[in-house]
Amino acid sequence: MQDFINNLPKLAKDKHKENKTFFAKLKKKPPKQLDYLMQELHETEFERTDCLDCANCCKTTGPLFTTKDIERIAKFFKMKQQQFIDTYLHLDDENDYVLQSVPCTFLGADNYCSIYDVRPKACSEFPHTDRKKFQQISNLTLKNVAICPAAFNIVEAMKQRIK
Repeated sequence: MQDFINNLPKLAKDKHKENKTFFAKLKKKPPKQLDYLMQELHETEFERTDCLDCANCCKTTGPLFTTKDIERIAKFFKMKQQQFIDTYLHLDDENDYVLQSVPCTFLGADNYCSIYDVRPKACSEFPHTDRKKFQQISNLTLKNVAICPAAFNIVEAMKQRIK
């Protein structure tokens, strides 16, 4: 698994043009059953993929924290929201709250998340491959295939199923 993760950025780069072309066609004319297909591909992939074997998303990127995420996680830590923000977050160029650093502060050496039950929405939905109107997030998916082995495999399977 680690070899695949290490090679993922190169594999994604090699497939980038092909994937971009595929997603452009998908955006113009999405198949009627796309959401159902994506749900199926997502579920099939995650039956054989254990995120605890990887955690590359937590090691290499940070999620956006919504106001609700901040409220929920601060409450979990019994902190005031501003104290949570000052301790763990900063505003990025787009005025979104993100982690001060990666890998994620809440990721343990065993790849377990110490705030899993209250984690940000962006984390619980990652890699977003089962999202409705999937064709609308093609730019995000193009980024995620370089981070997430499951997303890479789902996109490859999707290209086989949608000609």
